[in-house]
Order: sequence, then C-alpha cells, then structure tokens
Amino acid sequence: MVRRPTDEEQQTLEAGLRSADATVLRRSQIILASARGDWVPRIARHVGCGEQTVRNVIHAFNARGTAALPPGSRRAKTIHRSFAPDQAEQLRALLHQSPRTFGKPTSLWTLDLAAEVSFAEGLTPTRVSDETIRMTLRRLGVRWKRAKQWITSPDPQYARKKVLATV
Repeated sequence: MVRRPTDEEQQTLEAGLRSADATVLRRSQIILASARGDWVPRIARHVGCGEQTVRNVIHAFNARGTAALPPGSRRAKTIHRSFAPDQAEQLRALLHQSPRTFGKPTSLWTLDLAAEVSFAEGLTPTRVSDETIRMTLRRLGVRWKRAKQWITSPDPQYARKKVLATV
C-alpha cells in the first residue's frame, strides 16, 4: 500500500489525472487507487499494466513523493563498451592489415567486415555492429575514411605501379 499522501501531494495527484502525459496520468491513477485501499492486482487490471509496474510506482512514490510521477530518463545508466582500451588498439592494428590476411576476398575494409573479423579474431565475445566499430574508432581519434588509406598491396611493385597510375 502507498503511504497517505499529504494535502499538497493529493492536489498534484488529482491534477495528474488531467495530464496530457500518459505516464503521469497512469501513475496518478495507481497512487490514488492504492491510497483508496485497492489491492495491487485490481489496480493493475483497472489501469491496464502489470502488477510489478504497480508495485514499482507505489515504492517510487513512497520514496520520492510526486517527483516519481513524470517519466525518468530512458538512457542507459551504464554503457558497456564492447572494446576495452587494449582491444581497441588491437582493432586499430587489425585495420592496418589487409582483409586478405584474414581470408577475405577484398582488399578494402568496411565497418561490417571489421566487425566480422574482430569477432573471428576474438577481440569481442559477440558479433558487434558496424556502428560499434565506428564509435570505437572515433574514440581512438580515427576517422573511418582514414582507415581505408592504411591498406597497401602485398605486391612488391605496388609503389611503382601506384605512381604510374596517378601520373
């Protein structure tokens, strides 16, 4: 059961019943129903949410008062990086090599290919997205366009052929 709301909290809860924000409306309904003495299963059926949601709202109101009415941030509280700093450096070193070294049929890296090879080489425990690779490189101060310029051909005549091709 929810604690007895103060007069000021009662006014805020009643105003919450007219709120345009669905979260504030639902939480106000939950708290007022609990203050009337309704049980959690009945409140959950009436409001159309789960019983644990009702319990969470009641506990939040008991702890924080009407500050528990508006929705909080949906942003993750902790962000777990897929690449530890040493693994990020290994990724950088990996991109300095040709994808052909890892049995790939191309000589140019793509973010998706880098994700595939980093998983195959054991840099990450699971296959990561191309966006994770891009953000890891960004954290290292590397722009993705630069990564493609690091690759050179294993052909011993590559430098001579490149000069001739650009003249």
